[in-house]
Amino acid sequence: MFKNKQKTTLIVLTVAALIILALVVWRIDARPRTDDAYAYADTITVSPEVSGRILVQPVRDNQLVQKDALLFRIDPATYEAALKQAQAKLAGLNRQIELTQRSVNAQKFSAGSAKASIASAQADAKKAADTLRRLAPLLSQGFASAEEVDQARAANASAQSRLQSLQLQAKQAEAAVSGVDALVAQRAEIEAQIDIAKLNLEHTEVRAPFTGRVASLKTSIGEFVSAGKPVFTLIDTTHWYVIANFRETELKNIQEGTPARVWLMSDTGKTFDGQVDSISYGVLPDDGGSIIAGLPSVKRNINWVHVSQRFPVKIRVTNPDPHLFRVGASAVATLQPR
Repeated sequence: MFKNKQKTTLIVLTVAALIILALVVWRIDARPRTDDAYAYADTITVSPEVSGRILVQPVRDNQLVQKDALLFRIDPATYEAALKQAQAKLAGLNRQIELTQRSVNAQKFSAGSAKASIASAQADAKKAADTLRRLAPLLSQGFASAEEVDQARAANASAQSRLQSLQLQAKQAEAAVSGVDALVAQRAEIEAQIDIAKLNLEHTEVRAPFTGRVASLKTSIGEFVSAGKPVFTLIDTTHWYVIANFRETELKNIQEGTPARVWLMSDTGKTFDGQVDSISYGVLPDDGGSIIAGLPSVKRNINWVHVSQRFPVKIRVTNPDPHLFRVGASAVATLQPR
């Protein structure tokens, strides 16, 4: 009797253990959970687009700044001078174009009259040449005097000279017009220089592209900064994420939009809702395989146990606490696949 009771108890305990084990396995499969996670936010390195010495810096390290707030101002004196110089060049060129245009207009008027007279001059030149051609042979025969031949030669030379003068006036007018075109082309170049100078002057003020936290600020007023060289980091606090590394065996039911619940190690009493934003499609292998630059590295070994590869799952937090969330803070994530 006692042995039967022990046997029954053993069977009940075994069945209960199996049921509990099945529930645990189902729970893990239905709601995967990991504490291999951390808080994350997008960041940018704040770099000036022009070089110069910092004149104003109203922010401090770790300060929260609003979008479009002034981060620092570079001494604008050099860029103001460059703008004034380009504007002065444009004013001088415009004056030169105006004076040249007046000359062109006068030459065009003269050339217009010259063109109208060219046909008449050509006719006169032809007539004078024909007359000389007729009279020259008659001189030796005594049918024309030397004076008449000399007068024909003079008339021919005068007609040719007048024709050449009128043709030269027309060419000068055409050359003057092309000279104005060249000056107008220079004006377009100087106007582009003015636009660049204005843009450089605007770039002496560096403003926040989004609301965020200043990080790694190590410069102060008077520091010379170079274009394209980072000055500090700005953390985008408008969107927070948790990067959770899940085993590859747990990914089959995870997709974009999968609901999630996360909490931070700094305050485990608060939970935050979220949803899967994306799932990584590549990590760096650490078993001697090929290495692809730029992929996240996630260890496959925990102590001496060889486990499944883990892939980062990016979870967007819908109700982050701005006082708790920090980049790199330890987190725990539980997913709730449909």
